[in-house]
Amino acid sequence: MSSQQSTQTMKPATAAKKLGVYLPATPAEFQEGVVTRAELNELQANPPEWLRELRLRGPHPRPVVAAKLGVSISGLSRGGVTEALTTDQIEALKEERPEWLEKERATQAEVRKESVRIRNMKKEKENDA
Repeated sequence: MSSQQSTQTMKPATAAKKLGVYLPATPAEFQEGVVTRAELNELQANPPEWLRELRLRGPHPRPVVAAKLGVSISGLSRGGVTEALTTDQIEALKEERPEWLEKERATQAEVRKESVRIRNMKKEKENDA
């Protein structure tokens, strides 16, 4: 690894995205500083208490919320979810099963099924060639 790679820095927003956490919920010193690649690797390998807590309880960024609910980020928007949600809020939505969530989950399942069908078709064509 070159010395340039080890001193490479990233904005807090980029680091938060790579860590899968909601930036406004991180400590001020994290939000106001820069993160080196080595620091990011250390946070991933040995997460401090604040990072473990955020990953466990949230609030979670929209990509994480979407994944936990089994919908797309666009589906969240169509359902009116525009903010970060905590784990408890996500679990409450799963229990309530609002109509928009059921519809978006079904849509996402169709998208996955279609992706598998296309992938299998490509494999068949490759095997026939």
